[in-house]
Amino acid sequence: MPVPFLRRKAVLSLAMGVFVPLVAQAADATVTYYKWTTVTLPAAASCGNGTPARVFVNRTPKTTKTLVYFEGGGACWDQNSCLGKGKLSEVASNPNGVPENYLSQLNVAAYGLSTPLITRTPLLGKIFTQDWNLVYVPYCTGDVHTGSTSQVYSDADATKPTTYFHYGYRNAKALSAWMAANLPKPEQLLVSGSSAGGVGATANYGVLRLAVKPLKSSLVADSGPLFPAPQTGTADQYPSLPLQNKVRSLWGIDRSDGVATELISQFPQAGDVSDLSTLNTGLSKVFPQDRFGYMTFQEDGVFSAFSYTKFYANLAGMKTGKEKDAALNVLWRKDLANWTRQIDAANANTGYYIPTWRPFIKAHTLAMMDFTGTGIEERGIKSVVTFYENVANETKPVLRAVEADQKGDHNRVLSVNPLQWLVALFENAFL
Repeated sequence: MPVPFLRRKAVLSLAMGVFVPLVAQAADATVTYYKWTTVTLPAAASCGNGTPARVFVNRTPKTTKTLVYFEGGGACWDQNSCLGKGKLSEVASNPNGVPENYLSQLNVAAYGLSTPLITRTPLLGKIFTQDWNLVYVPYCTGDVHTGSTSQVYSDADATKPTTYFHYGYRNAKALSAWMAANLPKPEQLLVSGSSAGGVGATANYGVLRLAVKPLKSSLVADSGPLFPAPQTGTADQYPSLPLQNKVRSLWGIDRSDGVATELISQFPQAGDVSDLSTLNTGLSKVFPQDRFGYMTFQEDGVFSAFSYTKFYANLAGMKTGKEKDAALNVLWRKDLANWTRQIDAANANTGYYIPTWRPFIKAHTLAMMDFTGTGIEERGIKSVVTFYENVANETKPVLRAVEADQKGDHNRVLSVNPLQWLVALFENAFL
């Protein structure tokens, strides 16, 4: 058979794989477009308080390309924080569950401030996903979207124990099944999320990818790094080790039906169950044609506080301020060094993007609110949008960029959205 015929056949097959589901989607009169619709997941899925887990879908008839975005927020492993009692950065998000009208309530998601990635209008920054099908995954399980078990907490009030469902991974599996049954096969899939959602995007990428079977696929995890924490190491070597040891069993991460175990048992090259960070390099081995990008700020003061404050006595006794921020950053940079070395050993389809700082919520997240203040100017990169575009474009090597300039971001005070400075004025009240 002539080679040109084989090529034409392959091209036709690829075109049909995109065109047929797109026509089917456009012809479905029951589908609502350009409006957020509520999807209540099956009973096996649940928010932490036992109420139904929900996701929100905004479709377009113009493409099958799909973004799945995991919401960020706080985590919990004791009674008060799981009940939402404390500062926002120290407690579980949405402790009362996710109502059907979640995206019309007064919250950052409803107004697109959670990220420009999920908006249809580029008021706070333009990016290619704004023309895609959008799947927004709220966070209501206190386990950075990774849990598979429930716990009873009674440390604050033994007379009124709290049963809490850390079902983040179960919910992701239910979402994967729903997408496979109800959305067209994506020409291209992007899985992303910020903060806890960044962890969730990484941890749940495999189950989503395997379920929906996109023609092309990529991951960009924002400010939710899975830092190396091998069980054979020490906290001095791996500052995130105490945190990961704390939540491993409480959230059911390494149970037989846990987020790490299920993927790694199916694909041993995916990593090591005892160290979830091995997914940073393992995913690229399981899915060698896909693209993976990880990003965070060098001076992230929120995720570092979450990672270390409750596990290091000297930090627990410090008041919020410059001294504590500096102490946190020492540990953070040690974890960052371990992380970048790990990713450097990954396949070439995996990269990272690490600028220095911006004022918004103590330099936590690059994709929330807007994209200003996320450039690496010494590399000629104006914002993190370049990194998103790079990861999604298989014709270019995935960037590996760390900003060397440690002062420039602090001096460019007029280069960010004024809303960031307004938030920074009041951040200590809720962080």
